[in-house]
Amino acid sequence: MPIEVGLWKMGETPQRVEFSAMETEQRLEDVLFKDLSILDPNLLLIGRQVPTAFGKFIDLLAIDREGNLTVIELKRDKTPREVVAQVLDYGSWVRHLEDDDIASIFDAYTHKYYPNEGTTSLDEAFCKYFSTEEMPEALNEVHELVVVAAELDDSTERIINYLTDFGVAVNAVFFRFFKDGDSEYISRAWLIEPDQVEAKVVEKREKLPWNGEYYVSFGGAQNRDWDEACKYGFVSAGGGSWYTKSLGMLSEDARIWVNIPGEGYVGVGRVVQEAAPIDGFLVDDGEGNKVPITGLALKISQSTTAIQDPEKAEHLVGVEWIKTVPVSNAIREKGFFGNQNSAAKPRSKKWPHTVERLKARLGVND
Repeated sequence: MPIEVGLWKMGETPQRVEFSAMETEQRLEDVLFKDLSILDPNLLLIGRQVPTAFGKFIDLLAIDREGNLTVIELKRDKTPREVVAQVLDYGSWVRHLEDDDIASIFDAYTHKYYPNEGTTSLDEAFCKYFSTEEMPEALNEVHELVVVAAELDDSTERIINYLTDFGVAVNAVFFRFFKDGDSEYISRAWLIEPDQVEAKVVEKREKLPWNGEYYVSFGGAQNRDWDEACKYGFVSAGGGSWYTKSLGMLSEDARIWVNIPGEGYVGVGRVVQEAAPIDGFLVDDGEGNKVPITGLALKISQSTTAIQDPEKAEHLVGVEWIKTVPVSNAIREKGFFGNQNSAAKPRSKKWPHTVERLKARLGVND
């Protein structure tokens, strides 16, 4: 059944706000161009009306914090079969884009639509938007396809559900415009929750079993100091649930390999205390006493606490280090796995290679 969205104005008697058909879907493209976070706040727009090798134009092209691309195609006046076929065709072209191709697309986009904003590189824009220190080493390892429409019909819904069941990363989102006097509103509804699409796709794509080793990304803020993390036994993340929720997968005795983005791998250890807000995290003060880390004169102690802001609070995981190296001796090699998540259970083909090389470089035996 096609998705429908309603809107009511609350008062003594709820009054339905009537849906108003937008003038053209070009207006919807303009809205998304001005603020793509309306579609997804985790996407950075890098191209509009992107020319393909076969003479067609992708409406919008975006990149996520993992360096993967998303093709966004408006349904306009196409039939369900036409729009899905077209977005799949675009996907067949996008999958072959190399890093320099993506950078060139971004350069053309900024020169056309932001001619007065200087020569911002894709790397600079990416790091600024996602508040990170560097882009992922490999871009466009996978891609996603999104159909955007003012309404979704049974046929489009059936086709997209069928494709996702077979591991194709395609979804649809529809927007409704509402008017209430001089005010205008827009609502958004996904055909399939994005997390569900990702889960289906991962299930189909994964060819390598997880090797039991956890990846951790540490740093990204001035309050996170590697020397402190080594001395007091912790890794941490904060600034929002996207950054902290992945720490929840680190159960006691999990072995973690720690990477500082922009520097390299700096340590391996075992989890001895599961993730908790910084407020309640205890450490040894050097005299055999367990004290709150917030009471020590440390950089990490300046982090946001759960009392100050539960959403953005710093969360710490207790670690017993097996081997660490200073940041100045961080280990980087071409082909190493890298990821912007605070913690991950990688199934990338790069991960087993990365772990084996780190074992050799750090002198770690199983």
